[in-house]
Amino acid sequence: MTKRQPTTISRRSLLMAGAAVPLCGILTRRASAAEFSYKLATGQDPTHPVNVRGQEAIDRIREATSGRLEIKLFPANQLGSDTELLTQVRNGGVEFFNQSSSILATFVPAAGIVNTGFAFTNYESVWQAMDGELGAYIRAQIAKTPIMTVSKIWDNGFRQITSSGREIRTPDDLKNFKIRVPPAPILTSLFKALEAGPAPINFNEVYSALQTKVVDGQENPLPIIATTRLYEVQKSCSLTGHVWDGYWILGNKRAFERLPKDVQEIVTREFDRSATDQRTDIAKLSESLRVDLTAKGLQFIDVDRTAFRQALAKTSFYSDWKAKFGDEAWAQLEKVAGKLA
Repeated sequence: MTKRQPTTISRRSLLMAGAAVPLCGILTRRASAAEFSYKLATGQDPTHPVNVRGQEAIDRIREATSGRLEIKLFPANQLGSDTELLTQVRNGGVEFFNQSSSILATFVPAAGIVNTGFAFTNYESVWQAMDGELGAYIRAQIAKTPIMTVSKIWDNGFRQITSSGREIRTPDDLKNFKIRVPPAPILTSLFKALEAGPAPINFNEVYSALQTKVVDGQENPLPIIATTRLYEVQKSCSLTGHVWDGYWILGNKRAFERLPKDVQEIVTREFDRSATDQRTDIAKLSESLRVDLTAKGLQFIDVDRTAFRQALAKTSFYSDWKAKFGDEAWAQLEKVAGKLA
């Protein structure tokens, strides 16, 4: 943050604002009870742009529907771990859930294709794919289940590797490096291919796993490293950008279909608008956070990403995942990423 982005709100002010929302909701309901009261669960810290922009969408939805639909935000895994929340949104216990592609892939395998190692080199290629044919393909696969996407994809960012000890400068440095990964098959596969020791751990347990040295490092986008203070238990950050990841705002299909058509359109419109705003936030933060995190003691290491991609290409990683995703999905990916396998 240089020194603070306009969208970055102090933790105190954000929490105070969050605390005020239910009160406003109570006052609105006394005047005119909401027709629909839904929940939106996320795994991110309250200060993360996902929650800042998500709350803005919720406020606009309440206003545009004249209070007919009230959505309450539950950030920071308040309602359960990511894997537990995925089950809840499937069975309707939670109506909306902000879920990363990497975890969603455990239920909808096609969602994980965006996490193919070193497939995307920049945001231009990411949005070309995700707002184009590849994104449409993934949304169609999600829609075959009890859940659905209610907006275009949000940005999680490019994932970077942090460590409390060994500095990761080359692919060889990953050998036997015990690294936390989300419970996502493709990320486990990627690090196994590079001869690291991936350990799938739910996100709400990451800080303690690093603090107690259950693992030596982890990999996440810079905004996650910053908002969850992982820099307190890590010494270096290698800018590998090995995987891009996105967030889908998922809806329980039955709950969404219960909403009148005009309300459905408002929900999608406002979450789409916040997705655009949040993408801008993450892109800016990914640039500015290097300065902020350096000041907090995190050492940054620029690496040769091509060397990592070449090391991965020498393994069966790309051919294995092409076989799993299928020719149709892989062709959509390679239209943007170039030849992978």
